[in-house]
Amino acid sequence: MIPNILTIGRILLTPLFIICLFHEAIWARPMALLIFIVASITDAWDGYIARKKGLVTKTGKFLDPLADKILVSSAFISFAIMGKIPYWMVVLIIFRDLFITGMRMLFLSRGLSMITSQVAKMKTVIQVSAIIFILTYFASKTLTFIDISAIILFIDKFHLIYYFTLFATIFTVFTGISYLYSNRGTIREFLTSSDSTL
Repeated sequence: MIPNILTIGRILLTPLFIICLFHEAIWARPMALLIFIVASITDAWDGYIARKKGLVTKTGKFLDPLADKILVSSAFISFAIMGKIPYWMVVLIIFRDLFITGMRMLFLSRGLSMITSQVAKMKTVIQVSAIIFILTYFASKTLTFIDISAIILFIDKFHLIYYFTLFATIFTVFTGISYLYSNRGTIREFLTSSDSTL
């Protein structure tokens, strides 16, 4: 199915994205930015196609969030390795995403569905926006045909990458707490059913 192909394609693009991000060639980081944007577009596209064509499957429900987490986590981990953001932010973002995704998959295996609020959906938008901002910063530093040194200095002077990522981190944690609260009934049902099987 096309949605699953797009999702798998997003997973396969992740190693290429990382290679370009760490490569020293002039074209590499602009290419990393392009790859990430393309991968992000496929994220929105595969979900739209699956819903519109009635192609939503259990495989797709499992692979789609997994592909998102692989791509986004790889980007944040890479930025931490490059010294642009602190590791504690990455740990919080990844822990929240893996915990909620793991819980969703576990609940699906029991036939329980969890509510995804608009606030939780905004989390992905903010994370992706932060990543694109950082990638644009890196890509801009390799451009030689235009002088944007003033913009680079402004970003560095006011630590915009740090504060943008800090905002994304805080919002990510908040949506995790909100997600648990919104699904408290489903969580209670899951725990009750688990107790009854013991």
